[in-house]
Amino acid sequence: MYGGETSKHALEEAEHITNTYNAALCIIHAITSNNKADKEVGAEILAQAKLQVNTLNVETRLLEVEGKYGLNGIIDVIAAATADWETDLLVVGTANRRGLKRFVVGSVAEQPVAKINCSVLLVRPQKT
Repeated sequence: MYGGETSKHALEEAEHITNTYNAALCIIHAITSNNKADKEVGAEILAQAKLQVNTLNVETRLLEVEGKYGLNGIIDVIAAATADWETDLLVVGTANRRGLKRFVVGSVAEQPVAKINCSVLLVRPQKT
């Protein structure tokens, strides 16, 4: 499903906040290439996510990042989008990596805290 279980839980949390505060919800997905197949997959991920929420004011956006910029490009495009939209809260699912794996792989979820000028809610995976 669109990004895994943690993404699903983050979307559920965002939906809850949206409905509680009668807010707008913008679901985003970033891709690191601009080929047609990746755009179609990204659009399908967003369509599936939109079907999961029960809120009136929801939109989706596919963010494109040049692959050569990697993780920093993803963070930069998210930061620019949140500034553009005057976002109050960014809800992000985190993989909850620890130790060497976290050091080597990094975290898309943690980096927005330093670059984005709004509150960030990190949603951790649920314990099984």
